[in-house]
Amino acid sequence: MSSQVDRRRFLEVSGSLAVGLGFAGPLFARADTQLAHGAPHAEKLGWHLGCQAYSFNRFTFFEAVEKNESLGLKYIEAYPGQKMSAEKPKVKIGPEMSKANRQEVKKRLADAGTKLVNFGVCRLSKDEAVSRKTFDFAAEMGIETLVSEPAFDAFDTLEKLTDEYAINIAIHNHPKPSKYWNPDTVLKVCKGRSKRIGACADTGHWVRSGLNPIEQIKKLEGRIISFHFKDLNQFARNAHDVPWGTGVNDVKATLTEIHRQGVKAVFSIEYEYHWTNSLPEIAKCVVYFDKVAAELGS
Repeated sequence: MSSQVDRRRFLEVSGSLAVGLGFAGPLFARADTQLAHGAPHAEKLGWHLGCQAYSFNRFTFFEAVEKNESLGLKYIEAYPGQKMSAEKPKVKIGPEMSKANRQEVKKRLADAGTKLVNFGVCRLSKDEAVSRKTFDFAAEMGIETLVSEPAFDAFDTLEKLTDEYAINIAIHNHPKPSKYWNPDTVLKVCKGRSKRIGACADTGHWVRSGLNPIEQIKKLEGRIISFHFKDLNQFARNAHDVPWGTGVNDVKATLTEIHRQGVKAVFSIEYEYHWTNSLPEIAKCVVYFDKVAAELGS
């Protein structure tokens, strides 16, 4: 899809969404029509909402930043291998980027008022020299957390690096039969380790694995670092994302439990459906999330 066609379609759907969500008056973003206004009530709870750029994997990272900005969000999670920009399609986001390209990404983020908080799902190895390259990249880019599914024998090395760099590792759960689909495994590898090693709780993948998200959040109390947050249409491996609060995940009850625990974390919206036109649905997620946060904070 050309950028011109995409922008025209984007403006059409965003205008209709603004009316549907009850926004009054003209809504103008720096680059595109504003679809949502961030999550200010969530911020008061210490919840930082942003998009996982994988939601926009049909687009470049710079386009993902623009889409994230159109939602009023100030945080983003990058993933390895996304094309940097339309002008530099051969440059991929990750540790192999040149110094000049890293500076260009940082400038684009600064222009959007966006912080690159997380990077994942990335590979981390027990080979210290290999993993150090990813930590060096994270440190230069201001990344706080590396989201990964490391080998079980890598944690001695990785714990050393988390302490040295003051950068977290959040263990992600892809669906069953991936090695971390069950939170019991996450807890096992975290036992006795630095508090900088914990869980990236993917609530949608738990549902795909037949697990109740609220029960897993309870099980992981004290070890949650970040979220890949989702709501799905059904309890099934082939379930797809839906706007938060409309699916089977019981998002409000899940957020209530997270609030009870006093968790302060990054919530990355990873929306893996309607890939080329997901923004209207993601905007509904943003509005619902902040609405629940306002209720919890009142």
